[in-house]
Amino acid sequence: MDLDAVRTFAAAAEAGRFQDAAVDLSITQQAVSKRIAALEKSLGARLFTRTARGAVLTGEGEAFLPHARELLLAEARALASVRTGPLRVDVIGRRLCPAGLLREFHETHPEVALEVVTLFDTATAAIRAGSVDASFRAVVELPDDLDAQRVFDEPLQLLCGPAHPLAALSSVTPAELAGHRIWMPGVVPGTEWGTYYAEFAAAFGLSIDAAGPNFGTEVVLDTIAESADVATLVGARSRILWPAGHDLRRVPIENPTPVYPHSLVWRRGNAHPALAELRAHLRPGARAGATWLPGWAS
Repeated sequence: MDLDAVRTFAAAAEAGRFQDAAVDLSITQQAVSKRIAALEKSLGARLFTRTARGAVLTGEGEAFLPHARELLLAEARALASVRTGPLRVDVIGRRLCPAGLLREFHETHPEVALEVVTLFDTATAAIRAGSVDASFRAVVELPDDLDAQRVFDEPLQLLCGPAHPLAALSSVTPAELAGHRIWMPGVVPGTEWGTYYAEFAAAFGLSIDAAGPNFGTEVVLDTIAESADVATLVGARSRILWPAGHDLRRVPIENPTPVYPHSLVWRRGNAHPALAELRAHLRPGARAGATWLPGWAS
């Protein structure tokens, strides 16, 4: 099986659009289409349905996705067994805050060989196996052989369309979000982010709606742009782009400001010289006072 095609499939499944996957992988959209077409031919199954809003996984695509991630993890383990090389760091998504933190590290330390990967829910196993050196996670529970360092508290923002009743405000409080529909189909129970948002909702009496198939960020943006009722939550440093006609609003949440606690996680005893440089670069300064964190991150 062509692992470049498998990697491209996983990237497209995450991004929800072939065009965005091409940007994330630094290849052309045509290359994305060709790789996925070749993978579908080798599997004898259609993995995506193309729509005007993006690429939606078929039932076969949904079934294949966890196995694709395991294949990529196996590849990483195989490479780690026979070579030492660049510092390999996992991020949940290439458009989210941790990827930006890594980009800043690279700009400050261009001499450090760095490889950025996206392993989703297999990151902890990859760190323990030695196939990646570190990962950015919100630490809920940590195995004894791993260590973590809190590196960045990212404020949350409300993202809504121009007709939403909160769109014109310069900021909102968490209590003011109560009674409004907050749609986040990417929040999966049992994940670290699912745990975070569940505790956030309970703390302030909010209703976070994770229902419906997750067709990707673009469908969420289309929906909230057209709605006076639906909004979503995003990190202040998330790189989210939308068509100019959407006129979406990013409204800061304050008093208190809910922050997502990003930590760097690594295996104890990992002696990669660049890991120490990354940890020193990411050492946080003073923390803001008027913030909200879940109990397990305080």
